[in-house]
Amino acid sequence: MKISQKGLYALQALMMLARWYDQGAIRIRDIAYEEGLPEKFLELILLELKNARIVDSVRGAKGGYQLRRAPSEIRLSEIIRLIDGPLAPFGDAEQLRNLIDRDAEHRSLYRVFLDVRDAAAKILENTTLADIVKGPGAGSAKGKSRQPRSKKKDGESRVLPMVVHGSVHGGKE
Repeated sequence: MKISQKGLYALQALMMLARWYDQGAIRIRDIAYEEGLPEKFLELILLELKNARIVDSVRGAKGGYQLRRAPSEIRLSEIIRLIDGPLAPFGDAEQLRNLIDRDAEHRSLYRVFLDVRDAAAKILENTTLADIVKGPGAGSAKGKSRQPRSKKKDGESRVLPMVVHGSVHGGKE
């Protein structure tokens, strides 16, 4: 499966919004700082998420962005499809089914690819923002004051680079 840098930034920002759900809007600047994301690029991502009705923007002194729905109602598959397109790592399911029907010699290979595609889609369809925010090692933001943590060092990454494909601006290969 291909997840662009843009997709990872969107997921990171949404995870922060999920941690602070029900505690008001968060400014783009704060999200960018806390998550070590480029602010201008994050603005574009949040606008896309707003247009898709995943987040809302709030104006004013206490303005910023917040989740439109509860973290338990936002599935990873929805976010990845919005930002990066289809979930399928080996082509879409219909294309694989056609290959299974037409190419008897390689049918078993295409069935494996279809199984992998279906398993990945099932995991992403059944995993919500709440699941990954409350996962092992994840703390709850409830009761914590909004104190910024130290900024990541240049070049430091929180995600495995082997998962990322495409350009920083979400382009396809």
